[in-house]
Amino acid sequence: MFLLGYGIWQFLLADFYEEHTLKNFLNEDMNMGLIAAGNVIMAFVLCSLYSKWARGHHSAKEGFQFGAWIGIFNGFGMGILNYAVMGLMDMTGTLVDAVVQIVFYGIIGMVIGLVYQKTAPKA
Repeated sequence: MFLLGYGIWQFLLADFYEEHTLKNFLNEDMNMGLIAAGNVIMAFVLCSLYSKWARGHHSAKEGFQFGAWIGIFNGFGMGILNYAVMGLMDMTGTLVDAVVQIVFYGIIGMVIGLVYQKTAPKA
């Protein structure tokens, strides 16, 4: 999550987000240790939720579907709420970020599904 998130938000789409940001509250010097800790917590929670959601059917497809639902929740659900309450980005930025979140969490879910598939006990 840490590396993929860095690649997407700090490298690939940094200019896009800069153009669509209305209010910037980012720290000048980000605390990489806390970012890593947050990613570990999020990965643990996602893995725990996936294990219950998949009910023993582990695959890249199952994982991507799981992650995409998390992305929809976070990207569209939380994104639109944040737009309405905080107005951090314009609507274009909010909607593009929602799609990026779906892809991001879909990839994360796919990796989780593949790890579960490879490590699941064989019947």
